[in-house]
Amino acid sequence: MSKPRIVFVINYFYPDYASTGQILTELCLHLQHDFDITVIAQQPGYAGEKKDAKAPRYAEDRLENISILRIRLPEVDKRSKASRLRYISAYFLHAVRLLLRQRKADFVYTISQPPVLGGLIGTIGKLALRSRHIYNIQDFNPEQAQAVGFMNHPLLQRTALLLDKLNCRLADHVILVGQDMKETLVRRFGGKNVPPHSVINNWTDEQDIVPLKRDDPGVAAFLKRHGLEDKFVVMYSGNLGLYYDLENLIRIAPQFRELSDLMFVFIGEGAVKPLMEQFAREQGLTNVLFLPYQPKDQLRYSLGAADVHLVVNQKGIKGVSVPSKIYGVMAAGKAVMGVLEEGSEAHRLIRDSGCGTSTEPQRYGDAARQLMALYSLGRAGLAERGLQGRDYLERHLRRSLSLEKYRELLLSLHAGGGRGRKIPSGRAAAAVGRPQAEAGAAARVLTHSNLKGGDR
Repeated sequence: MSKPRIVFVINYFYPDYASTGQILTELCLHLQHDFDITVIAQQPGYAGEKKDAKAPRYAEDRLENISILRIRLPEVDKRSKASRLRYISAYFLHAVRLLLRQRKADFVYTISQPPVLGGLIGTIGKLALRSRHIYNIQDFNPEQAQAVGFMNHPLLQRTALLLDKLNCRLADHVILVGQDMKETLVRRFGGKNVPPHSVINNWTDEQDIVPLKRDDPGVAAFLKRHGLEDKFVVMYSGNLGLYYDLENLIRIAPQFRELSDLMFVFIGEGAVKPLMEQFAREQGLTNVLFLPYQPKDQLRYSLGAADVHLVVNQKGIKGVSVPSKIYGVMAAGKAVMGVLEEGSEAHRLIRDSGCGTSTEPQRYGDAARQLMALYSLGRAGLAERGLQGRDYLERHLRRSLSLEKYRELLLSLHAGGGRGRKIPSGRAAAAVGRPQAEAGAAARVLTHSNLKGGDR
């Protein structure tokens, strides 16, 4: 009997750095034995790698049993709306073109990137190919764009919201990555005739990212390489993008000048990085260090080098997006300082696990005071909090649990021919042995291929 076929249309995929690319790569590797998988994605370039302008528009690739169709897209300047729109338009048109070339698909699986258009690609594929559409909402838009002032035109906002509500309505199943996002979906429809949906959290590889002490050889080498051996390290590791208010949060750094052992370390790339670097130069800050994304096989050491990790979101992001970096930080057994709205998914995880503290976005005085309080705890007190986060993750947020929820959902959709059923949170534990082994195999593939550790 032939396996059901899924076409994933996802802008980032192996070996790209984006967290969604890494998560969906691991998902496809986990599903490849039960499904025939084709992925439509752009050429790698999330971290600003130069692309070959002479490369063919479309190229074929493979990862194990997964067929990959790659699209060459224009370079994008994430600080420019015009550049973003050119990139998004090109991706949308070429992705739809490749999708419509697929002769048969039981499922079209899309994510909420590019904003709204990711869902529209799935709607078009569903209608044209007569397949079922799985819509994975990693970020709600236009709500996210509104929260950071990226979209301020009322007519465009209303049109985008109506379109994405239609995408949700026509989808056979909507997958959300946080309980607070479920509340947003229900609110979108006024609590009536809400589309079939499930909440399946994102993850990290908790078998690869593990608690490490500062004297671990890999951690010690990272600290020495960057002159951090005697420093209390406050780290942000991930996308330095529009949705985190980092360009303003960095303004608390001058308040810590007199603590000669405290160092802010920002790892990653993104639209606001130049603004942050400019502020650090103008202020003559010697307690701020910027580093590029770290290779996947070094990520455990860079995460392990921090005393405190920043997990932040811009105001208005509650129920709209979940910062995936929270899972890696908890896996590393590190204390968290959150700058998050109360009731958001990441705030809930910090509160329920006891792994750190949190303050509301844009309350920079509170953020500085909370950071000083964490500094005063010392490494022993911080280690205790961090290990509480690790224990919570092992009990509730293991990668195998989320992967198996996806597998059960898709198999139930195929077998039932309907719009799917919600997957209870405890069901994935009955993973019948195979998923754990496959999850480990997937991790080895990614690690050996030097997949890099970007984050949302």
